[in-house]
Amino acid sequence: MIDTPLSSLGAKVVVATSSDENHPPENIIDGNTNTFWMSTGMFPQEFIIRFGEPTKISAVTVDSYSVKHLKIEKNTSQNASQFDPVTEKEFENTEGHLQANTILLSGNSTTHLRFIITAGYGHFVSVHRVCVQT
Repeated sequence: MIDTPLSSLGAKVVVATSSDENHPPENIIDGNTNTFWMSTGMFPQEFIIRFGEPTKISAVTVDSYSVKHLKIEKNTSQNASQFDPVTEKEFENTEGHLQANTILLSGNSTTHLRFIITAGYGHFVSVHRVCVQT
């Protein structure tokens, strides 16, 4: 598992459907679970992480709060326009605690990962950290 922040590996959050100046999307990849990106309500919500170079990813760990259903899609081109479905996962409601979910992926090379939160346990959700296993 990569323990260093994704941001230090050249990854960037290139799209997010909502943004709060106190909880920006960049917090997802800073490696710190005390910082987070928070949605502004309504679903679906999504964010896209672009890697500095094509990366083989075997698993993704998502630390979040109040996320009910998540879809992950991938892209192998330099632009973030066409995505292929990878997996979907239903998260348990942890009521007051962070959700830590590791999701196995195929290990194929990817340039972008799109995370689509289709439902939450409340009106707002937060994503505290995304880590990848290569």
